[in-house]
Amino acid sequence: MPVRIVYESHATTTDNEAGIATGWLPGRLSPTGRRQAAELGDRRRGTGLDAVYTSDLARAVETARIAFAGAATPVHRQDARLRECDYGELNGAPTAVLHPLRTRHIDRPWPGGGQSYRDVAEATAAFLRDLAAEWDGGRILLIAHSANRWSLDCLLAGARLESVVADPPPWQPGTFYTLP
Repeated sequence: MPVRIVYESHATTTDNEAGIATGWLPGRLSPTGRRQAAELGDRRRGTGLDAVYTSDLARAVETARIAFAGAATPVHRQDARLRECDYGELNGAPTAVLHPLRTRHIDRPWPGGGQSYRDVAEATAAFLRDLAAEWDGGRILLIAHSANRWSLDCLLAGARLESVVADPPPWQPGTFYTLP
């Protein structure tokens, strides 16, 4: 049986509002982000979720904590394979500096010990293999980051990594995937 996946991005952070590319830094939700996290919970509670997985970065964990506060929460697990791309020495850099460089790092890691976007896709693929083995026929919510959504678009929807990195899809409240 396929696994049905609902992907949601973590809610807006103070870094997002300041034009900062957080990368592997923890990040903190802004007041707007806390409201968005509560709205995410309103959208997803009672929809038959079997499990909620998040990145282990603080902004994703905080989003899930707010979204499911006081609810009979399904299994909630943090997984480092759902982290945003590690921008190396550019973690915390202005997005105006980082975004024009993204296509240079599809296969080449970011300087200073960072990852490539292909590295993120490989980590996401490893996560999906484990998810399929554990949740056959399940309905799973993932709360993660933009690089994970791009990876899911490639791994489960046939997009090319080069295309989604160069021209990212617009934000939307929930993207649905099927993991065969």
